[in-house]
Amino acid sequence: MWRVNSRAALLLAALSMPLAWAQEPAAFDPQIRNNALAVNPAETLALAGNSSRGTLLAYDLRAGKLLRELPGFVTPRNIVFSPDGERFYVSDSSKGVVERWHAGSWTREASLAIGPGAFGTALNRDGSRLYVNNQAAGSLTVVNLPQWKVEKVLTGFAQPRQGIKVSPDGGTVFVTNFLGDKITLVDAAKLKTHAEVGGFDKLRAISVSGDGRSLFAANSGADTLSWVDVPSRTVIKTVKVGQEPYGAALRPDGRFLYSGNLKSNSLTVVSLPAFKAVGEITGFSGPRQAISFSRDSGKAWVLNEDLGIAEVDLTRKAIVRVLAPAAG
Repeated sequence: MWRVNSRAALLLAALSMPLAWAQEPAAFDPQIRNNALAVNPAETLALAGNSSRGTLLAYDLRAGKLLRELPGFVTPRNIVFSPDGERFYVSDSSKGVVERWHAGSWTREASLAIGPGAFGTALNRDGSRLYVNNQAAGSLTVVNLPQWKVEKVLTGFAQPRQGIKVSPDGGTVFVTNFLGDKITLVDAAKLKTHAEVGGFDKLRAISVSGDGRSLFAANSGADTLSWVDVPSRTVIKTVKVGQEPYGAALRPDGRFLYSGNLKSNSLTVVSLPAFKAVGEITGFSGPRQAISFSRDSGKAWVLNEDLGIAEVDLTRKAIVRVLAPAAG
């Protein structure tokens, strides 16, 4: 009798365990860590995340304080706002999805399957398409946002991670390949790859100029930023910055480029078109690629490793306040 009851108990436990486990998928590639920062178009709200924690933090940029935590993630990778700021999209590599959230009600509206490894995302200017890197599958997923469906999956990439940008005219998608240190150019109309650019060293974040003719990339292995001439597909200049640059952030007016130096805890200021380092902004803690700018190019928001946000006066080249990752 004891054996029967024990077997029954074990069977009941076995049946219940998968149901509980399935609600929380195992972390996907937890050794590959990144953080993400998105500021809404009105510059009133910032969302911050780190792939090692299962929540996003929402900040009130006017009041300079934490608003709330948004739960339910496993390894959130990237965040982007819709052009009207009403919604935002979050990729989660463990859940293998992109989620659509409503920014006013803080509700998760929908989830779209991309596959385990969903990583960096980029939105075209009118907000009709979302491009999603998949680090595990070596692919680029094209999402039709009005219809909320996958339009096409392009393959042949090599560990595409956080770095992905769309040219201002929407014609080209630039996808970084961490494996092989190259950038793949995708024709957005034909949805086909048509060119590659190499010559990088531990390629990280990228930025594209307003005219689409220049691309800037961070080389964390060489402590440099590279300037790529897009028409000729060649690196034309490099500049030395701080230690382990992850960011290559071009501010909206196109006059300066900023590297987020993980090991130096700083931003190097690079002037354009001279492409020379002209200053260093210090006082950060583990800044990476998560750098956002105000539309007037007067201000930057830089994510620290603890998910606090440093607000930077770009004219003074100084941090003016830090938004703490805990309610005050």
